[in-house]
Amino acid sequence: MAVATERQDPGPAAAGVRRGGAPPGPRRRGPGAHGRARLIGAAPYLLLLPALAVTAVLLGWPLIKNGLLSFQNLNMRQLIQHLTEWNGVDNYRETLTSEDFWRVTLRSVIFTAANVVLIMVLGTLVGLLLARLGSKMRLLLSVGLVLSWAMPPIAATTVFQWLFATRFGVVNWVLDALGWHSMAHYNWTGGQFSTFFVITLLIVWQSIPFVAINLYAATTTIPGELYEAAALDGAGTWKSFASVTFPFLKPFLLATTFLEVIWVFKAFTQVFAINEGGPGRLTETLPVYAFVEGVGNQHYGMGAAISLLTIVVLLALTSYYLRIVLRQEEDEL
Repeated sequence: MAVATERQDPGPAAAGVRRGGAPPGPRRRGPGAHGRARLIGAAPYLLLLPALAVTAVLLGWPLIKNGLLSFQNLNMRQLIQHLTEWNGVDNYRETLTSEDFWRVTLRSVIFTAANVVLIMVLGTLVGLLLARLGSKMRLLLSVGLVLSWAMPPIAATTVFQWLFATRFGVVNWVLDALGWHSMAHYNWTGGQFSTFFVITLLIVWQSIPFVAINLYAATTTIPGELYEAAALDGAGTWKSFASVTFPFLKPFLLATTFLEVIWVFKAFTQVFAINEGGPGRLTETLPVYAFVEGVGNQHYGMGAAISLLTIVVLLALTSYYLRIVLRQEEDEL
């Protein structure tokens, strides 16, 4: 029985090969294809344009205006009479030659370092605790962390003012009940160190949730096989943390520390609302110092100069640390 088969046309390419000719080369793309390729390559930058435009309007323009203001002698007289008096770099010269500015700068650096160390240590411990807890306790602790993190700074500051109130504060009542009767009417905002103690508690309490929750999320990316291999090698809890957990969390810890330095250094609400930089302006940090000199003393040009110098100090603090983070990323690549 003969089977009929359909004969297929080999096409011009195959025919050309049989006849000894070379196969046809790749088709050339027209000018339209090159345009589409350039458009695809530029697509990420085009998508960033709206965000960059909004950032330039909301942040760039006020920064430019503040920079122009820092070169002016502007107080209430100039504001009322609508005068513009340019005084060059006099505001910067007066600020940089002032002992108060350098004293506040040193205080701000020490305050930032102490807070960031406490935030990172306690936040890391809470994050590791979240990884060890069961699902129900983890959910309960996570809800508490999120609630404390979501509280507005001024509301949290008000709560801490109530807690540490001189006459009716809960902290003084508890200390008195425990036997420290001299603390019954202690004024927590009457001294420099006690005021900084309250501010530090407030800032650390608000910052721990960010570190803890993100660190717990980072621990979920660590493969369980690595812990099993470490256990087979006889590694204990500390050895397992040093050889498995910490290397995975190191990039996260570096990036989070960088963010916390920026957040603590520019903290204004908590420092100002607790005691307005008092007593005797002994708890002023650079943001509060700029506000008091600019708005409080009505030297607006001086306040603008101090605020720009604050940005310079912050960039100087973070530049070295940022180089370390970028160098580590390059080594990993």
